[in-house]
Amino acid sequence: MKKYLASLVMGVCALVGVASAQAGAIDEAVKRGTLRVGMDPTYMPFEMTNKRGQIVGFEVDLLKAMAKAMNVKLELVSTAYDGIIPALLTDKFDMIGSGMTLTQERNLRLNFSDPFIVVGQTLLIRKELEGEIKSYKDLNDAKYRITSKIGTTGEFVAKKQLSKAQYHGFDNEPEAVMDVVNGKADAFIYDSPYNVVAVSKFGAGKLVYLDQPFTYEPLAFGLKKGDYDSVNFINNFLKQIHEDGTYDRLHDKWFKSTDWLKDME
Repeated sequence: MKKYLASLVMGVCALVGVASAQAGAIDEAVKRGTLRVGMDPTYMPFEMTNKRGQIVGFEVDLLKAMAKAMNVKLELVSTAYDGIIPALLTDKFDMIGSGMTLTQERNLRLNFSDPFIVVGQTLLIRKELEGEIKSYKDLNDAKYRITSKIGTTGEFVAKKQLSKAQYHGFDNEPEAVMDVVNGKADAFIYDSPYNVVAVSKFGAGKLVYLDQPFTYEPLAFGLKKGDYDSVNFINNFLKQIHEDGTYDRLHDKWFKSTDWLKDME
């Protein structure tokens, strides 16, 4: 009996130790007084840098509202997108808030909140190809050169669904778009909210926007596997701001108006 009780106590202690080691990101942020969020601030209008060097955008405003609900400060940790998951897994920040699409592949490595918006991949093509390219399927030919941002679903779609075309990716969206503007690439594949802004910001009459999305992409906040308490908190937060009007107000600010463009770099 003594041996049984001893082993039982040791088992309980082990479980307590595991629970402590796996304390949720939200709980840790509350204790620390700061919510650290990893993001690559190049994705209009979700996260981007303005003329004063401040990171602003729709997702940034959602995170500010979340931090306020937690009564903590928000710290944005700029991180290259292709390294953002490894950075989370090595505790560089508490969660990912960087326009990340919830894919099955990523879900094997991360927990995700409920989506806060759904987007889809669209095309920016060279003006000269207007009428010749009517959908993404028309680009699946070795004579075309396509581009996107490295590590994004735009790149995944390009390589999977347009495998016959030539592909060259860039570290950021503006460089990839300018490759099309300058005639070095034929099309840029990326999320619809970004492309609708980029066609006017970078297009200079040299781009055509094919606005019909050809993928379904829910964007969500990413957390470490097993952190269900944090997922629960974020999902309840998202439900609350949808019901009290906060979400609609922030959405209209960034998607129904382009006044913010004049304040960008």
